[in-house]
Order: sequence, then C-alpha cells, then structure tokens
Amino acid sequence: MHDFAQSVGNLMVESFHYLALFGIGGITAWASVVAFLGMLEKGHITVDDILLLFIYLELGAMVGIYFKTNHMPVRFLIYVAITALTRLLISDVSHHHRPDMGVVYVSGAILLLGLAILVVRYASSRFPSVQAPMRLSREREREAGEV
Repeated sequence: MHDFAQSVGNLMVESFHYLALFGIGGITAWASVVAFLGMLEKGHITVDDILLLFIYLELGAMVGIYFKTNHMPVRFLIYVAITALTRLLISDVSHHHRPDMGVVYVSGAILLLGLAILVVRYASSRFPSVQAPMRLSREREREAGEV
C-alpha cells in the first residue's frame, strides 16, 4: 500500500511540474509576443523594450533548463533581476534626466547581484550538487576494496 501511494504521489508531483512548466513557458512566450507586437505598433523601439525582451528570453531559457535538467538555475533568476534593475535604471535616468540617490541605490543593487552570481558560480564549481561519473566509479572501486 505504501509503495502504491508513493508511486501515485510521485506521478502527481511530476505531472504538476510538467503542467506548470508548460504553463509558465506558454505565458512567457505569449507575453513576449504581445510586448513585441506592442513595440511594432508603437513604431519605435527603446532600450527599455529591448531589455524587456531579454527578460522574457532569460525566463524562457530558465524554463527550458528546468525542463531538461529538473534543476532550477538560480543564476538565471539573478540575471533576470539584474536586467530588470538595469531597465529600471535606464528608464529612470532617461525620463527624469537627473541623477539622484536612487541611481546609486539601483547601481549598488546591481553590483550586489553581480557579486551574488560570483558566489553562486564559485560555490557550484567548488561544491557540485551532482558528482561526476568518473568520481562515482572511483568511489565505488574504493568501497569495493574496503569491504
């Protein structure tokens, strides 16, 4: 009974993941097409618009990576945040034409997110979540020799 319940639970969780991934991917694609058509209708494209398309691209890539690997790429979330803050910074400066402390705060936030990417990349290279196949076979050989 326990094994049956566990297999049904696993099936439901996996089904939810795929359904959610298709939903998020579809909504991202739809939003990017609507934004692109809005840019064409407007007749001109700004840097804000291009950065918005990059945000959609990064979200789509994140969904694709999660779909293929079943791992959430945290770096892509940070890339989206950096792109969103850059878009905010460019929009604020281009519309208000005056530098103030908000520019410094947003720039500092971008710098902190850049440092966060360095930390995440270092940690993932130093402490990988999945061991390499060669390392696994060596550990199995060592364990077999110790038994």
